[in-house]
Amino acid sequence: MKRRPAVVVLAAGRGSRFRGPGHKLEQNLGGASGAETLLARSLRHAIATRLPVVVVTTPALAPAVHQLVAARDIVTLPERDAQGRLQPVGMGHSIVAGVSATGDADGWLILPADMPLVRPATIMAVAEGLERYPVCYAQYRGIQGHPVGFGTELYSELVALSGDEGARRIVARYAAQPIEVDDPGVHIDVDTAEDLARLRS
Repeated sequence: MKRRPAVVVLAAGRGSRFRGPGHKLEQNLGGASGAETLLARSLRHAIATRLPVVVVTTPALAPAVHQLVAARDIVTLPERDAQGRLQPVGMGHSIVAGVSATGDADGWLILPADMPLVRPATIMAVAEGLERYPVCYAQYRGIQGHPVGFGTELYSELVALSGDEGARRIVARYAAQPIEVDDPGVHIDVDTAEDLARLRS
């Protein structure tokens, strides 16, 4: 593979729908105290690709990220501005931060950190898709999933994103190409305590 896109792992959401003890990304996947956390599994899969990885996170989660990723590959979004007001942490803001920090990459693969079952081979398949398409995404059994890949020509559009919508509008505008993978993990994210319980079982 000639191109080496960066994997932008989005770990800056507040996880407000989780309603369990602690942040959802710090929950153990196995239920036992020594088990891997959701965040650790997602990062391990991203790192296993040997592609550049950048993690966009919050001050609260940064210590957990630092255990797994070099400091230079972490972008910490401030939770409050100079006046003490809560800063926006929508997916759009996180993508802007991650893409801006890796502006010299050969494209970007956007991967939410709450999707711990996405396999390294799936991430690589989407990376290889960027050799042919400006926008592509992992698809399992005909249904779109993550990661979503963007070529370098979309840099200016990616860094202009805002809010919670993420890059959906760009995906629609450029007739994104599906990369069919045999990986149900491309659809499985953890938003609630019930999602986590299903994953553990």
